[in-house]
Amino acid sequence: MATGPEKRRLILVCHDRGPRDDRVSIFGTRHGFELDYRYPFDGDALGAPESDVAASIIFGGRFEAYETIRYPFLKEEAHWIEACIKQDVPLLGLCLGAQQIAHTLGARVGPPSSGVQEFGYYELRPTEAGRATLPNPLYVAQAHFHTFDMPAGATHLASSDLYPNQAFSYGESTFAFQAHPEVTIEGFRRMQAALDGFYGKPGVQSREEQDRIMYEADRAQADWFYGFLGKMIGSKISAR
Repeated sequence: MATGPEKRRLILVCHDRGPRDDRVSIFGTRHGFELDYRYPFDGDALGAPESDVAASIIFGGRFEAYETIRYPFLKEEAHWIEACIKQDVPLLGLCLGAQQIAHTLGARVGPPSSGVQEFGYYELRPTEAGRATLPNPLYVAQAHFHTFDMPAGATHLASSDLYPNQAFSYGESTFAFQAHPEVTIEGFRRMQAALDGFYGKPGVQSREEQDRIMYEADRAQADWFYGFLGKMIGSKISAR
């Protein structure tokens, strides 16, 4: 039986107003969490985590993590990241969200010197320290052309052929994934339509290759990510 205040709210920080059919939302709904979507780019406030917050996930988007003068709302998101880390609130950054965590922790974020991009499904390989998070190599959805350096004190979790820094953890409760394991097939279809101009650029898979790997890899990606979310939020999931 749970003791103390029950933590049943997920704060989901979004950078667009698109459909909320991602795997974080699916996971939260399945487990009976209150899904509290926040849109700071559109004026929503974040403040500090309250006592009923089980975890926070910061999604990807079109903004540059370091452009805090051009996009002042990113400063509030940085304060939110700092508060979650200080209060030991489970925190996950995805793509832009991962870059924001890295930037907030003092690491460089920006395009790699190689000029390559990742748009498609790429194999992630765990480091030795990352096997508890990603037990085996796995193909995961990607859509980015920026990377991050490892923040001081972070644990490097995974790499790919094109981007050595794919994931890290910081402390016991903060995780950053450059990839998009939250994206369903339907969500990736929307990416393909929105990012049509990326095809033909260095590192980007063709539409045909994306489709082939997507259908082969989607189930394993989903199974791993749902399992990860369960471990990250952990005891916040009550028996129902």
